[in-house]
Amino acid sequence: MNRYGTMSQELLAKAQEALAAGDLIQASEKGWGAAAQAAKAVAEARGWPHNNHGALFQIVNRLSAETSDPRLRELFLAASSLHQNFYEHWMPVESVATGVQTVGELVAKLEPLAQ
Repeated sequence: MNRYGTMSQELLAKAQEALAAGDLIQASEKGWGAAAQAAKAVAEARGWPHNNHGALFQIVNRLSAETSDPRLRELFLAASSLHQNFYEHWMPVESVATGVQTVGELVAKLEPLAQ
């Protein structure tokens, strides 16, 4: 696992901890970070660019096509909404909890693709 994969796992754990503590802002941002780092892990392993938000969406789109798994796009979009929530703080706890759970599913799907 490269440094991005390791960071993804650490951020996912921190998102879950923040959620349990009721810190929706940090749960949201750590959830987004876990998703972004998971995408970067795959890109790094494959030599793909991953230096901005647009590149992250391209990575996930490319992987979705490669694996014939449209769910990857859906999961990443949910993660992106957590990133927006970090700035806007409009999501209720149930939505943040679902988002963090969704990021966990995304990370689990991306991790083997980074090998």
